[in-house]
Amino acid sequence: MIWLSIALLSLIALAPAAAALWRRTRSIRDERSTALALHDAQLAELDRDLTVGLIASGEHAVAVLEIQRRILVADMAPSSARERSPTWPGWLALGLAPVLAVALYLTNGAPMLPAQPLGPRLAAQHERDVRDDAVIAQLRNAIAALPSTDPNRRQGYLLLGQAEAGRDHYTEAAQAWNEALAMGFDAELAARTGEALTRAHHQVTPEALALFRKALDAAPHDAPWREAAQARVAQGEHDQENP
Repeated sequence: MIWLSIALLSLIALAPAAAALWRRTRSIRDERSTALALHDAQLAELDRDLTVGLIASGEHAVAVLEIQRRILVADMAPSSARERSPTWPGWLALGLAPVLAVALYLTNGAPMLPAQPLGPRLAAQHERDVRDDAVIAQLRNAIAALPSTDPNRRQGYLLLGQAEAGRDHYTEAAQAWNEALAMGFDAELAARTGEALTRAHHQVTPEALALFRKALDAAPHDAPWREAAQARVAQGEHDQENP
């Protein structure tokens, strides 16, 4: 079934180019036919003029000779046009395009595998989201039930931030990590919180910029995330100078 789909898609994709080539070839033939029909009509008109005595036989012969010369030129025009601008390379390219496309697909594709409809995949994703929401809700409830002096409360916020960041919920992740930072500062966690705020707002916010600066001041010089944080600081300062 997939090969039929590939063939249909190839025909649809190449149809405009094929139509343009066909119109080009057809226009050359139409011009030739029109020219020949015009010259034939001129010959018939000359014969009528000669019959009714409007022109002499010598003038008729000269005019017929000129029209015959034009007929020969018109008859040879299509072949010369094809020689100047042939259309066969275009047809060859159109024929090779689907073959090359299939060859490119086969380098990494697997046409024998069954198709994966979008509907079941969306349903499965929705089920995973519902399960994740339930787990995160349980984690929030568990954190809220802990005393404010319990050291496990900070660890719970760290786990909550990681879970939210794993789902690309960067605003919720930054909120959870800010709670953990309030219970104990950590340079790497501050940089991670600043990155979550940056991704949530699609820019380095003033709050994120302050977190990056604070993280760099407290971080060791060999911290693996230092260069990334410095780049965010430079981006934030640039955005502030050029709002």
